[in-house]
Amino acid sequence: MIDPPVTLSTLPRPPRQAVRPPVRPGAVRYPVLAVVFVCSACGLVYELELVALASYLIGDSVTQASVVLSVMVFAMGIGSLLAKRLRCRAAVGFGMLEAGLALVGGGSAMALYAAFAWLGPSQYVLVAFSLAIGVLIGAEIPLLMSLIQRAETVRSRGAGAEGSLGAPLGMPGGRRGRQGRRRRTDRGWPLTPRARARRRARPPKDPYDAAGTVADLFAADYVGALAGGLAFPFLLLPWLGQLTGALVTGAVNALAGGGLVLWLFRHDLTPRARKLLIGANVFVLALLGTATVLADPFEQAARRAVYGDRILVAVRTDFQEVVVTGRRGSPPDLFLDGRLWAAGRDEYRYHEALVHPAMNGRHARVLILGGGDGLAAREVLRYPDVRSVTVVERDPGVVRLARTDPDLAALNGRAFRDRRVTVAYGDAFRRLRAGGGTGGETGGGTGGGARYDVVICDLPDPTTTDGTTLYSEEFYGLAAGVLADGGRLVTHAGPAVARPGTYWTVDASLRAAGFATRPYDMDTGDGDGVGDGTGDGRGTETGTGNGPRTPPRAGAASGSGPAKDWGFLLAAYGGRAPGLGLAADAPRPRSLSPAGLATAASRAERTRAHAPRRLPPSTLVHPRY
Repeated sequence: MIDPPVTLSTLPRPPRQAVRPPVRPGAVRYPVLAVVFVCSACGLVYELELVALASYLIGDSVTQASVVLSVMVFAMGIGSLLAKRLRCRAAVGFGMLEAGLALVGGGSAMALYAAFAWLGPSQYVLVAFSLAIGVLIGAEIPLLMSLIQRAETVRSRGAGAEGSLGAPLGMPGGRRGRQGRRRRTDRGWPLTPRARARRRARPPKDPYDAAGTVADLFAADYVGALAGGLAFPFLLLPWLGQLTGALVTGAVNALAGGGLVLWLFRHDLTPRARKLLIGANVFVLALLGTATVLADPFEQAARRAVYGDRILVAVRTDFQEVVVTGRRGSPPDLFLDGRLWAAGRDEYRYHEALVHPAMNGRHARVLILGGGDGLAAREVLRYPDVRSVTVVERDPGVVRLARTDPDLAALNGRAFRDRRVTVAYGDAFRRLRAGGGTGGETGGGTGGGARYDVVICDLPDPTTTDGTTLYSEEFYGLAAGVLADGGRLVTHAGPAVARPGTYWTVDASLRAAGFATRPYDMDTGDGDGVGDGTGDGRGTETGTGNGPRTPPRAGAASGSGPAKDWGFLLAAYGGRAPGLGLAADAPRPRSLSPAGLATAASRAERTRAHAPRRLPPSTLVHPRY
């Protein structure tokens, strides 16, 4: 008997086992997106840390923010291109990159502060750190995309094998099922032209959805940036400060990046690469932890390098760093955010020139914008017929220190203990807009409708960032609204000799708001010079012999020399400028005289020739300082 021929179709089919994908669909994507969220938040914290610290140390926050942002974005493009060389080793490359970013970003604040304290302000250090951090941040997304692509490709291959081999016979995934479906379609139920057109137009299945992955990565990146941007001012700065906050952020960055690679992509690492990655992360974390422990001693040493050895008080308020230097029992020096705000040896020269010319006339009610140190209030309270003095100060910490520090309280004559003085906390622009600026110690209310005989603007220099608002045409328009009939306003406008353009721009802003001005420029009479041509110029730049190194001022310009003058503008609302002189009942000043004021007026007028003609006013939408 002849057996029938054996063909492949008659052989029994061995049972097929479904091939399971080695990685679950969400096992890679979701942890990677979580790490993208954390790393993006850390990257934005590094960026904001550089901007904030550079603004404090170097000054001119607009310039510093522009430099940091532009350099960092440019460097991110370079980092994306350099990441191409690491795609073949994406796992170990990403792990080492995050360790380096944690070290550079976490230590950037401390390094920048050290360079400022011992080397002086240097824009090159800021640019170098911005460039390094930007390159490292720019390489993150390409490497993470490579890791996700590799994992998703392996998963899709596993799923494809399951569909082609593991489906039972006769089902859509099996070969016989497909043949049956094709047979039915060819013989019994042919496709209609519309169905055939839809099938042709249908895009082929892509086992790796590149567009979806990019969308997910960028979504996590942007949301992480939001979290980092909110955490920096509301959590890190108030609770940890600039130095410790950056170091803690670096530690979180290292843990997130290293943990992802060592846990999820550990099979992609060789034993040598695994040891290298573990050692690098342990080293970085140990270094950041040591720096965190030594942050306070380092900050104290850096302060001594900047301000000298005789630091009496150093506090960080909600708005700024306040440092008082000198010897106990002698007039102290007051520094605000690294700027010499008041030199105890000769601050009276500045405050007498600011206050007494404005008091020539009715002065029963006086409004002081700024002046949280109490020194301008001290001069006002020397007039016995003053009934009320309202001080609008942004920082309660400065007022608290001016009250409680014995040397600073002695310098301001304990002005805040006088019953006639009321302190309102808040921004001067907002207070004026609300209608008068009063509101008591709690800062509530504004005493709407209040009118003052004298408004004294004891504010930061026009070239600082706050000068955009506090020396604008709109600000002076609001100040005119709180002046009584015949009232006067006086403001410091920067050194007229050193910076005539800035000085006369303030004058143009006052005139645009409806004021008639009387300029005067006081010679400091100090051979050492006052200010640096860009700061507030409220005292001797070299201090009072207590040994502080010359600190930079906010808004300092490169190459500016020492200024030896204070420029002021006395103004009255309307068409007639106020007279420049001293009141008949004025207390005897230590540094002012009618003849000296006449000379100051002539000196200010001589600087007009050095300023551009027809200077436009500075406004909120077009600042010109």
